[in-house]
Amino acid sequence: MNNRAAKRAIAAVCALAATVALAACGQRDTRTELVVWSWEPSMSTLARDFEKTNPDIRITIKNTSGYENLNSAIQDGYGLPDVAQLEYFALPQYAVSSQLLDITDRVDGYDSVYTPGTWASVHLGGRVYGLPMDSGPMAFFYNEDVFRQAGVDATKIKTWDDYYEAAKKLKEIGAYIAADSGDASFYDAMIWLAGGRPFHTSNDGKTVTIDLSDDAGTKTFTAFWQKMIDEGLVDTRSTTWSESWKRKLGSGAVASVFAGAWMPSLLLSDVPGGSGLWRVTQMPTADGTPANAENGGSALSVLQSSRKPDAAFRFLDYVCHSKHGIATRVDGGSFPADKATLSSAAFLDKTTVTDERGIAIPYFGGQRYNRVLAEAAETVSTGYQYLPFEVYARNDFSSTVGKAYDWSTAKYKYDQAVARIEDGVVGSDGKPPKLPEHPGKRIALTDGIASWQKDIKEYGFNQGFTIE
Repeated sequence: MNNRAAKRAIAAVCALAATVALAACGQRDTRTELVVWSWEPSMSTLARDFEKTNPDIRITIKNTSGYENLNSAIQDGYGLPDVAQLEYFALPQYAVSSQLLDITDRVDGYDSVYTPGTWASVHLGGRVYGLPMDSGPMAFFYNEDVFRQAGVDATKIKTWDDYYEAAKKLKEIGAYIAADSGDASFYDAMIWLAGGRPFHTSNDGKTVTIDLSDDAGTKTFTAFWQKMIDEGLVDTRSTTWSESWKRKLGSGAVASVFAGAWMPSLLLSDVPGGSGLWRVTQMPTADGTPANAENGGSALSVLQSSRKPDAAFRFLDYVCHSKHGIATRVDGGSFPADKATLSSAAFLDKTTVTDERGIAIPYFGGQRYNRVLAEAAETVSTGYQYLPFEVYARNDFSSTVGKAYDWSTAKYKYDQAVARIEDGVVGSDGKPPKLPEHPGKRIALTDGIASWQKDIKEYGFNQGFTIE
């Protein structure tokens, strides 16, 4: 090739490259972008599947939990997502402050899709502010091996008196029936279970009634739980989800848990050695009447600030309402909020829990555990309301009601030391154990409840609510 031909060839290649580059620059991504904040493990899969059938929309996922980032974005006025996953207890706080899009007119007929408890949980003042993603009806998870050793059939425990008697038998063999060091989500759920309705918000979201001290359900559960703690039937030293708590579940030192229907996968991951030993049954109630409460669960909501509300709702609808979206989440371990899945044979007949490796484990010894959990979902009562500042209230629980648990733990340690001294126990130095400081005047759960009520009333007033 001569120089002239070579120059022509080079020019042609350069021209072609320039044309391709210009074409590439011209092919900008013109799709509508939706930013979604979520901790749901299957959300990335859901986003990709949604994009295949909605090619005009691109989903960007930010994996986030907790509400600090959301609160900061709201305060700063920028950086907000279009769609956010919110726990049911947190949703009213953002709905009442006008942060969530009212989707009532878009969801006509949807009430027949979801369980009563989850559908009620996305409402505030008769309006709808999200779609249920998953569910947390409470259930009684127990170590059948330990209960058998104590001579207790957990399936026969129908009332709180039955539960109390079972706890005494378990204590005789050195096991606690429960551990609770002051968990606000647990306490709220048990108040709900007892028929308590301590919080009410007016339809306009401006007036909040707080009546923890006189609410009948709150008083019923508080009196029962105080009795359990006073008699040493509850381990108040082990914080739920702590490593110590997990070890005690694994060893059988703590033999059961009241928790939401999301518990199976967590038991498998946190207490793998319990595989085959654990079972699940319905929650006992104060008088034995079938009833239930939600403990956990979350919804997906469109932010009011989104400039793409129609596209955002399309994604919401796919994730939470379409058969494909629901199936993807359930396959990933979510407990469903829709009636159709809860009544399907494939779901009800399941006897294994899938671990993080994708291996199916018969954790509940072959029990068709989803049948129990589906039944639990059907008995959830719908009258309970969360506070429109529930996030704050739950954080405040530990510094108010939590003091009663702290006192019980300190008193337990003091009594144990006194008992060792009286039994003549000595240390390696030949001296009796040092007696810890006496915990002082008794702090009861009712004292903590009164302090909690005072705190959250004051907070609500300072936030501009009318408090009654």
